[in-house]
Amino acid sequence: MVVMPFGLTNAPASFHNLVNDIFADFLDIFVVVYLDDIMVFSSSEEEHFKHAASVLQILRDNTLFAKASKCVFHTSSVEYLGYVVSSDGPKMDSSKVQQTFNWPQPKNIKALQSFLGSANFYSPFIFNEEALSQFKILKEAFTTPPILSHFNPLLPTIVETDASDYVLGAVLSQVNDSGKHPIAFDICKLLPAELNYEVHDKELLGIVWALKCCRAFLLSLSNPFEVFTDHYSLQYFMSSKVFTLFQARWAEFLSEFHFTITYRPGRLATLPDALSHWDDMYPEGGVDFIGKNPQNFTQLFKQDGIKDSRFFPIKEEIFSDLVDNIQKEVWQDKDYKEELKQLAIGESVTYYSLEPQAKLLLFKDRVVIPSNGEIQLNILQMHDD
Repeated sequence: MVVMPFGLTNAPASFHNLVNDIFADFLDIFVVVYLDDIMVFSSSEEEHFKHAASVLQILRDNTLFAKASKCVFHTSSVEYLGYVVSSDGPKMDSSKVQQTFNWPQPKNIKALQSFLGSANFYSPFIFNEEALSQFKILKEAFTTPPILSHFNPLLPTIVETDASDYVLGAVLSQVNDSGKHPIAFDICKLLPAELNYEVHDKELLGIVWALKCCRAFLLSLSNPFEVFTDHYSLQYFMSSKVFTLFQARWAEFLSEFHFTITYRPGRLATLPDALSHWDDMYPEGGVDFIGKNPQNFTQLFKQDGIKDSRFFPIKEEIFSDLVDNIQKEVWQDKDYKEELKQLAIGESVTYYSLEPQAKLLLFKDRVVIPSNGEIQLNILQMHDD
């Protein structure tokens, strides 16, 4: 058994890469790994038996060992990286917050401000009857005058859109003498097929959907309206000349309207961003489900295939042909003409030399690759394989 010695600077990073590599097929599906701390989570006891067995088998297959005295199996809560993790979510280990109970009584304004700032930063979210009442009052204010206004086809009009992984959000607004006022809000849950769209197409779909929702209003405008998006490249969409099939259909629909697409950073798109992140519109698991939902990721290669490819030998004839091509092309490369000319007659050139057998040009003992795209591509392909 080989044990990694203490004191190596890159030992933690190397080991973390190793465990990430061997558990790659199951990370954030039923296992979380940080260095040598492994946590297995499951929805039921039956699943947990299978998941725990899979993790132990992977450790065995890779000659890694778990110390029984440091393992805890089949428990509803576990201490992990300073937290106590359970079905209720993570909470701080009581031993880690013990010093808070020993906080000294403030004796001046600065000490009091320090305590109040910490208390406010960590204040819990308590949604009681008073908070619920205020929440309803705010919602009503959004949807009644003077904030909400009637549509006027003579006023400057704005459409704001945003797309998250699962939801589209849109706001129709107009600008009058008292400022910008909303006319309508809407949200839409993406269809299963639309979940697979690229980010660019999801954001574009948000614009198309928003204009469909507001079509009757927007076609009655006497002046162009403005569409705000947080996806930079979409501002050039209407001037593009190459489309996919459904982009072409969308472009045809959008051509009915007289508008411009303007980029605006996401941090400024408060309302459409909030609409596209409604918790109730997300699948089971809520917003946090996005980061660990395996359907959001496409695995190109299984770990077994990656592992086998590391030991795939380069065929000798392929390597020999590549060396011949490099030798032939470098002697014809104008960038190294003078260096090769001097080396050929036995003169020395700073940093450059000739490999005696294959007559390859070397720079500081490294082979010089000629400016030939095909050769460079072959080298990259061999390296990736």
